[in-house]
Amino acid sequence: MKFSFTDEQQEFRLMLRRFLEDKSPTIEVRRLMETDSGCDPKVWRQLSLELGLTAIHIPEVYGGQGFGISELAIAVEEMGRALLCAPYFASTVMAATAILKAGTEEQKRAFLPKIAAGEVIATLAFAEEQGDWAVDCIAAMATPSSNAFQLTGTKSFVLDGCTADLIVVVARKPGSSGEDGLCLFTVASDAAGLKKTALKAVDDTRKLARLEFENVEATLLGEAGGAAVALQETLDLSAICLANEMVGGAERLRESSVEYANLRVQFGRSISSFQTLKHKAADMLLDVELAKSAAYYAAAAVDDGDDDVSALASLAKASAADAYMQTAVHTIQIHGGIGFTWDNDTHLWFKRAKSSEVFLGTPAFHRERMMQNWQEKEAAQ
Repeated sequence: MKFSFTDEQQEFRLMLRRFLEDKSPTIEVRRLMETDSGCDPKVWRQLSLELGLTAIHIPEVYGGQGFGISELAIAVEEMGRALLCAPYFASTVMAATAILKAGTEEQKRAFLPKIAAGEVIATLAFAEEQGDWAVDCIAAMATPSSNAFQLTGTKSFVLDGCTADLIVVVARKPGSSGEDGLCLFTVASDAAGLKKTALKAVDDTRKLARLEFENVEATLLGEAGGAAVALQETLDLSAICLANEMVGGAERLRESSVEYANLRVQFGRSISSFQTLKHKAADMLLDVELAKSAAYYAAAAVDDGDDDVSALASLAKASAADAYMQTAVHTIQIHGGIGFTWDNDTHLWFKRAKSSEVFLGTPAFHRERMMQNWQEKEAAQ
């Protein structure tokens, strides 16, 4: 198979890279890391209204741009390269997709245009205290009430959970287990009984929150007990986008390590001439290019309606996580002592690599899931 981006996609990438290099230099990333919101409202408006990135994969009928997942993957790859501090992944990738997959026509028309315009920031609350991304671990309960549902439980590691205006929550009906009885609900950020706590994380470029629900009024998204398929499709697409985001960061690290090796002189010659560093550079190139192939293929598979999307999503996530983490380790080693210092920017991508490695599931989790998908497919044949 030979894969290549179209001229329009390449131009889109170059335009976005220029924008992010201007709006998200490391000095700005460091400034936003120290804020509670982790986002510059002015840049968010430009990203939403001028570039239309928050609407990129939302259908035009709901106020979106109507592009495919391949274009969304390009956007998040460039954001990962620039370490953009913004609620884009939570709102556009995760929450908007969940609403698209599970919501009724009326709900889509109510929520998606505002998300597409950047007026509403949304997020998806899935994982709980144990940090597991398997549906069997969902314990939050939704009890029917007179006019809605009452949510009880705790969600942790919620991306941009403290600043989101709308929260899409995964819960189950009482007495259900596994995929049976899974439901999606929408909750307003100011709902009574909702307690939000910011979490201290290793990666300050992503803002995580712990949400506690105590009889919080929630509105059912879609059909009761029928969210399993929509939720899995949402998580698959999120994993693919995260893989593309990770390869963007890994490529940035690889380039910075090669650039530093060419500049650094030791024993009267550039350290890039040392055989050990040549091996590291070759290993990084191989790791990143293979991860890119997996991530790009998975994104294209979604657009093509491939039956193996779920397995490909896990393959892409596991490959990209390993490549990003290993490239970050090599980059710090090549920089030597300065690579461990706060003043050097390498640690910013290293921490993003570590947080992304476990977000949406570890590489081991996704390899196991990938094998299960393929075994089930073989058994069905």
